[in-house]
Amino acid sequence: MRPDREPRTGEGTRPSPAVRDPDDDLSVLFGTSTALFASMAGPAHVLEAANPAFFAAIGGGQRERTGVPLGELMPELESQGFLRLLDQVYRTGERHVGRDTRVVIGVGDRAREAYFDFTYEARRDTGGNVVGVRMIGVETTRAKHARRLAAEQRALLEQIARQAPLPEVLEGMCRVIEELSPDVLVSVLLADEEGRRLHHGAAPSLPDFYNQAIDGIAIGEGVGSCGTAAYRRRKVIVTDIATDPLWDDFRELAGRAGLAACWSTPILGRDGRVLGTFAMYHRTPRAPQDTDLALAGLFVGTAALAVERHHAEQARRTADAREKAARDDLSYLLTVSTALAGPLDEGETLRRLAELAVPALAPLAAVDVVEAGRVRRVAAAATRRTRELLASHSAVRESGNDAVARVLATGHTEVARRTPAGPGPWEELGVTGYLCVPLMDRERPFGVLSLYATDDTALDGHRIALAEEVARRAASAAHNARQYAQRAALVRDLQTGLLLPDLPDVPGAQVAAFYHPAGHGLDIGGDFYDVFPRGDGSWSFVLGDVCGRGARAATTTALVRHTARAVAPLLDDPVAVVKAVDRALNERNSQQNNGFVTLVHGHLTPAGDGLAVELVRAGHTPPLVLDAGHTVTPVEAHGSLIGIGIPPRLDAVRFTLRPTESLVLYTDGITECRAAGTEQYGDARLAKALASTPARPTATDIVRRLTEDIRAFTNGRTVDDDQAALVVTAKGL
Repeated sequence: MRPDREPRTGEGTRPSPAVRDPDDDLSVLFGTSTALFASMAGPAHVLEAANPAFFAAIGGGQRERTGVPLGELMPELESQGFLRLLDQVYRTGERHVGRDTRVVIGVGDRAREAYFDFTYEARRDTGGNVVGVRMIGVETTRAKHARRLAAEQRALLEQIARQAPLPEVLEGMCRVIEELSPDVLVSVLLADEEGRRLHHGAAPSLPDFYNQAIDGIAIGEGVGSCGTAAYRRRKVIVTDIATDPLWDDFRELAGRAGLAACWSTPILGRDGRVLGTFAMYHRTPRAPQDTDLALAGLFVGTAALAVERHHAEQARRTADAREKAARDDLSYLLTVSTALAGPLDEGETLRRLAELAVPALAPLAAVDVVEAGRVRRVAAAATRRTRELLASHSAVRESGNDAVARVLATGHTEVARRTPAGPGPWEELGVTGYLCVPLMDRERPFGVLSLYATDDTALDGHRIALAEEVARRAASAAHNARQYAQRAALVRDLQTGLLLPDLPDVPGAQVAAFYHPAGHGLDIGGDFYDVFPRGDGSWSFVLGDVCGRGARAATTTALVRHTARAVAPLLDDPVAVVKAVDRALNERNSQQNNGFVTLVHGHLTPAGDGLAVELVRAGHTPPLVLDAGHTVTPVEAHGSLIGIGIPPRLDAVRFTLRPTESLVLYTDGITECRAAGTEQYGDARLAKALASTPARPTATDIVRRLTEDIRAFTNGRTVDDDQAALVVTAKGL
């Protein structure tokens, strides 16, 4: 959604000495926002005002100036075509919207690549003449990098799965991180078989002399960041190599290499063995940010998988049996992950866990969970005869002398090569040993996976580690399923309050509408519409768009609709109704940024010559009138958006819909939807679709024609924004 509103100047902006104009309002609005705002004047696009987020995005420092043409402040925009876009908007007055647009900011060594969603729209004086251009946008670089990180992570996992050479995987991993964090240098060291020394694994950006010097360093206390991290088996952060005692023996070497900070994380295998270290270097003293630590944590797991896979490959060269075990383990874990990722139901996930454990981990398996303070067996797997016997066994007796009870109490795995101590059908089942692995949620056990061995089954260390990994993945899948169920219930509750019943029968009118949410999943859209009686023979209608999606958008939508329904019967003026909605939005929580709302609200009164319409537009797309001659005309109504803490400027418009004439309200998700390329549906195509309806169309005819045309335009492509339309056709009395 894009706002049709006027900005102002506020704290954190840099206004020019020019006379204050309506753009000052948006300057205040965006003064402390993370959204980017800039206001430019004249054909030279002189920067008159901008918020701190804009100056931070373009580099700050000497660029934090106003009163100069944007092309002079950011000369790099010329070759990228952005000044031509500004010229076009200034010349034509037509808005330009860019999505996920690449921009190179700065020049030379200080240049950076960034991505933005932005809108260029014309600024007009009171006479409607274009006097400048305003820009409102948001930087999407992090989101794009996150998508790229996910793609690179998948690519690395695919490399590992297809048995790519370890050096290739590690070097690719290092380069990915260095591209995502250009000021970081990455190194991976690998532990030798004895676990005493670290050897070069990958470090594409460190000097060769440095890599050669640290190749083979000992694992021990005080051996730089990496040797110490491997020794301590935990992360070691050195923010200033020049002063940290851990670097006493390597300080001169680091100085020659231009290294000033080093954060090293041990790479640990599934069995807890040190496989190596993952280090992030910086050329200036500094502490890691949360994003640095998160990035390191993500790739350490990938590195561990890659290194372990490499060790498995080496082992296969010397022992066919170990090769088969490693291959089977990986295949089994992939099968487990795929199977557990399927259902979004916790009970089904745990049932699949028990079935996946047999016979791969043991001939008998059971899953017990804590529900309402009691332990309940929710799944069991075995042969047909023994499954029922195992499933019916109560996991925990009152004495508490049971492995399941102990594992639930401690959160630690318990294994024994004997029959369980508590009562149970152990003799009938032929149990000779057991393994109980906790299912953890936020470091607390919520259940136990129990595996039971028989005469010819051994619960060795390899099987224990595999069972713990399966339990970890199953617990994560169960947690996700639980969260999904909770969120789905919340969404159902919210959506139930937002979904409209059938549109009412309005005397003297036909009413039809459609709503198409964007994307898929659990997010709730922000588009809405409503039609309801005022109690005096007239009717109210409203169609609008709430900024954002999800629970906050849902509650805002509900507040708008319910407030309008409550006050419309009491207030004759639609302007007063919209102002009441604006007050409700601003008073809901003055400390919370609820986002803006745009809408069209009005009253319908049946009359002998059609429908008397009185409406007000608050920053929304202009309503359209389709007359009897199939001419489409915008309704000229001016008004600013609401819910931003600034009193809106609103003007009511009155007119009469003659019989067969229609009023069409719509959201910008229709006009801004795109086909396969970059083309938008646009206002012109919307008007053409409305004009192509049959003679004397009903409201339903118009909605049907509009939806058919939008579907043909997008060719089934998922839309990026919600779409809603409301059509009122006059019948006459």
